[in-house]
Amino acid sequence: MLVGVIADDFTGASDIANTLAKGLPGEGGFRTVQYLGIPAEKAAVEVEAGVIALKSRSIEAGEAIRQSLAALRWLLDQGCRQIVFKYCSTFDSTPAGNIGPVAESLAAALGAKGVVACPAFPGAGRTVYQGHLFVKDRLLNESGLQNHPLNPMTDADIRRWLRLQTTTDVGHVDLETVRQGPSAIDAVLKEHGAQNRTLIIVDAIADDDLVAIARAAASHRLVTGGSGIALGLAANFIEQGLIAGARPGVTVVDGPDAILAGSCSGATREQVQIHRTNHPALAIDVAAVMDGSITVEDLTSFLLANQGRKPLVYSSGTPDEVK
Repeated sequence: MLVGVIADDFTGASDIANTLAKGLPGEGGFRTVQYLGIPAEKAAVEVEAGVIALKSRSIEAGEAIRQSLAALRWLLDQGCRQIVFKYCSTFDSTPAGNIGPVAESLAAALGAKGVVACPAFPGAGRTVYQGHLFVKDRLLNESGLQNHPLNPMTDADIRRWLRLQTTTDVGHVDLETVRQGPSAIDAVLKEHGAQNRTLIIVDAIADDDLVAIARAAASHRLVTGGSGIALGLAANFIEQGLIAGARPGVTVVDGPDAILAGSCSGATREQVQIHRTNHPALAIDVAAVMDGSITVEDLTSFLLANQGRKPLVYSSGTPDEVK
């Protein structure tokens, strides 16, 4: 295993695993495996990138650090040369959140300074410019994330937000530098590291920016960001002759289908509303689950009764409903 990812939730782990497996167009990616939690056994020898899905996104910082360091130890035991700490591209985290503490703890364990921190994922409408995070054409704190039921984001300046969570100053690499290429990016990262800065917000508004950042971080022990930060990582290892560039196939499964939705994001809620206008849908009421009036058997029966009609079972709700 060459690259190890510590992801703070399952869906994010799936996303970055897919990014690592695909690599850049025409080049291929890593032979990638996603793990649910920290495995008890060693990874298979053919695995080139391993992604550990934790459930640490909204838990107390101390426990998130403990879990993440345990994941780090396992990944290093598998021979990983580079570690990626994957968090959400919306960076949702309170001032007492765990993104900064976990990233600093991983950096300390790896002896890293001047570490890339870039949640940008342009393909999903997340970009970073002048240290501010945008969701499409809106600042993060005006995008609906300010109403997040667990981690409301009230400031789009993620340099300022991250400083609330970290013990050292937070640096910045602006877009002008990014557009000058990997060498320029790496030089500024090293300058920040020499000034004892651990986490460095790096601007990115296009996939090419993320590829340049990945190339700048080719020799770095730790990289942090959203799924987009992994876009160019495989290319580094292909260039070094360490991997051939795998091209994942598509596994086709026969049988009836079902859709499960649990995200409370605005995009998911819109998708739920559109789908339920033409297909059977069942909302999971939390109170009904708690009092036993809705069971797993009820959900299974609903899905089986609607085979062939693309049934949807969902727990997605508005911020007020979740509260």
